[in-house]
Amino acid sequence: MNKKPIIYQVLPRLWGNDKVRPKKNGSLADNGTGKFSDIDKDSLEYMKWLGCSHVWYTGILRHSTQSTEEGCIASHPQFVKGRAGSPYAICDYYDVNPYLADDPQQRMGEFEALLARTHEAGLKMIIDFVPNHVSRDYGKVQPTPGHPVLGASDDKSVHWKAENDFFYYPGQELQLPTPCPPGMEPYHEMPAMATGNNCYSPAPGINDWYETVKINYGDSHTSTWDRMFDIVDFWASKGVDGFRCDMVELVPPEFMTWLIREIKAKHPEVIFIAEVYKKDLYWEYVRNVGFDFLYDKSGLYDTLRTIVEKNVDDNGMPIELWQSTTGITRNWQFLGDIQPYMLNFLENHDEQRFGSEFFGKSGANTFAPLYVSLLLNTAPFMIYFGEEVGEVGMDEEGFSGRDGRTTIFDWWSVGSVRRLRKVIASGAYKTLKVSELVKAGLKREEAEMFCRFAEVVRLAASDGAIRQGTTYDLCYCNMSSDGFDKHRHFAFLRHYGDHTLLVAANFSSQVANMKLVLPEHAFEWMQIPVSEDMHPGSIIEVKLAPMEAKVITLI
Repeated sequence: MNKKPIIYQVLPRLWGNDKVRPKKNGSLADNGTGKFSDIDKDSLEYMKWLGCSHVWYTGILRHSTQSTEEGCIASHPQFVKGRAGSPYAICDYYDVNPYLADDPQQRMGEFEALLARTHEAGLKMIIDFVPNHVSRDYGKVQPTPGHPVLGASDDKSVHWKAENDFFYYPGQELQLPTPCPPGMEPYHEMPAMATGNNCYSPAPGINDWYETVKINYGDSHTSTWDRMFDIVDFWASKGVDGFRCDMVELVPPEFMTWLIREIKAKHPEVIFIAEVYKKDLYWEYVRNVGFDFLYDKSGLYDTLRTIVEKNVDDNGMPIELWQSTTGITRNWQFLGDIQPYMLNFLENHDEQRFGSEFFGKSGANTFAPLYVSLLLNTAPFMIYFGEEVGEVGMDEEGFSGRDGRTTIFDWWSVGSVRRLRKVIASGAYKTLKVSELVKAGLKREEAEMFCRFAEVVRLAASDGAIRQGTTYDLCYCNMSSDGFDKHRHFAFLRHYGDHTLLVAANFSSQVANMKLVLPEHAFEWMQIPVSEDMHPGSIIEVKLAPMEAKVITLI
């Protein structure tokens, strides 16, 4: 693998929404929405300049909402999470959200124009494929004609049948955990259907995915498999370059193996990214199922988060092993040769913003974990829109409340992203000068973070040692080195050809003064040229502020 993919994840309905003071629990009419057209040539040029290779457009496929504006058909509010609804409660696999189009009647054409713009900018498009569940009102709200609809021929008189697309509870009505709004008839589902998170009951709980219905794949190849293939093929045939596959652990691996094989036979360049949380299954999904990349949420992300949380709230108590930077070494040793298939990140739509009060406390603390996650190996890296300016996600939008996440359920507008878009429109981001970025609209702290963040992402996208080089963990041979704290510091080499970089990160709340020794084995294993200035036993002095990191060019 000689290229390091960098993915920019963006929710179109939030990216282009310039509403200055959105209302909590506001309607679409109140709060507005971004459009396909807001992801314009300037936006895409910015993502390419930043170093991105792919854009993951989250919330493209038509899903259930409570809105009737912008061509939407309102779903029953008793099962819709938030006013906008979950992007993962799909009501039509063959359609895009009408609210994202300037002309809802021309929404597919506008989506195709976005796809063309993305490709013209030199970027590839990723969209979601949700194979495990659909919305409660899937197939009931004007499905796209000419395409198969799951469940149309199901025998609802039995709980399970191999040929059925869904699971049923004959003679039992769905009991939702949410109250029906006053003045409305309660939502009726008879017979009740199993819920998406494997809740096999007619009465899902409040913490279940009660807005969704579980898909049945039988115990071998059925017509359900063929219908799901048709969905992915439909989008791949339009030119979509990849699919982020939602919650694949809940889907039979036999189906995903077959689907990936069949799609790649017809569309060889299409990539599949798996949302997987069980580390013990990583090898299965890479080696046997055939995914190109997997979330490493339960590995590197959780490790870095634990380390950060210990140090930003450092009370002077000793660091436990599970809070130590030695966990970074243990994680890459655990992964072994599947490391390049891991998708690394510090943020995404499911996780709390790094700068929130619930995680890193400030975007300014991001650089130690960022340098490790981004630069440690050739694995792809993902940026969540607004991350580059330290978005904190501390708004109280509606459904999910003030939880450190940017809402995926509400009509909303993100202040830092509005300011970032002004900078993008002006072209000032290319200067990488704080004063120019502030003049163009960013707050000073946002501008300062942006310059650092963009600099290191652009390095990762362009530097051969990062894109395709080997890695050498320096920690084991520096346990006793002067100034090196094995629990709070981390350092490694990246090498390719005649080019060597040293990356050092300080996860401590104290200034670090490291004297790092370069061992003979690193020179032998990485084939680093020996010189008078660079040789086994060379000592590299690195001074780092708290939660900071640095890249030093050795050769």
